[in-house]
Amino acid sequence: MDQLVWISFCISICFSLLGNFSTGLPFEDGNNNNVKITRRSLELTQTINIQRQEFMQRQCELLGDHTQTLEDLSELQMDHMIVDKEHKLLYCYVPKVACTNWKRVLMMLTNKWHNGTDPLQIPGSLAHSVGMFTKLYDLSEAEQQQVLSDEYTRFILVRHPLERLLSAYRNKLEGDSPSARYFQSRVGRQIVKELRPGASNNSLERGDDVSFGEFIEYLVTPELSRANQSDYNEHWEVIAKLCNPCVMKYNVVGKYDTLLDDSALALYLAGADNLTFPTGHKPSSTRANLRNYFDPLPIGAIRKLYDIYEDDFRLFDYALDEVLGFEFG
Repeated sequence: MDQLVWISFCISICFSLLGNFSTGLPFEDGNNNNVKITRRSLELTQTINIQRQEFMQRQCELLGDHTQTLEDLSELQMDHMIVDKEHKLLYCYVPKVACTNWKRVLMMLTNKWHNGTDPLQIPGSLAHSVGMFTKLYDLSEAEQQQVLSDEYTRFILVRHPLERLLSAYRNKLEGDSPSARYFQSRVGRQIVKELRPGASNNSLERGDDVSFGEFIEYLVTPELSRANQSDYNEHWEVIAKLCNPCVMKYNVVGKYDTLLDDSALALYLAGADNLTFPTGHKPSSTRANLRNYFDPLPIGAIRKLYDIYEDDFRLFDYALDEVLGFEFG
């Protein structure tokens, strides 16, 4: 009975939020592959979203993180929180969870791109450039408190911790892009030097042949991966540390698996009726390759990884068996 009451409540909230939306109204955009965002699809997405919010808040209470306030956050802890005051939208970006495309959309939304209507035409380097967006720490104390009110849409996109980790490895240490070469020269060379006995001179010089096992060993060795700092690199940092969900109480909790639906909901609630999240990008093949990379790892390394990312597993309702086929007791 309680479950039926809960579902009824969720649906009533959905109709309240979305009641004025025209069924079948397309969001016109050059790359949306003729996707139509309907009232019904938004209602279903909002129902799931409310359940995710409730789950996250319960986990915050269990983790004991619900007593922290906005005043407790440093500028560094607010660094990933982008604010669009006009549309009353806060978006906390998480590397390796579609953040480049979301920054492109925000550039369109905040009129910082005037060379067409396709977000995918915006160079990624421009979307990531320093000073492009207003951050939460740029606001006055009163404006920051307003962001926490019901007036604002506070949006976060998350991804299974192990899938995100593999995506970061493949993109930054396996790839051959300028960004990958940068990470290979900085992180890859360090890994080879510290963790590979008898490494060749070529590997020591280039750092471009780091295995996934070596990368994981690096992560679970904090004296290497966190040398002279308290945090990981943002591409594999714990999402809870980047976005502080127990303080920010995000009211749109999106997941990479439902990226388009959740992004549509966030944009709709922010009043961005003329934008859709771009779908004309290459889908990730990371999920299909998870077992190939993780199966050879020792159980001890998996357990240490879980300990590092435990808050993300718990707050966002992820499980090890989604990747490994088993859970720890």
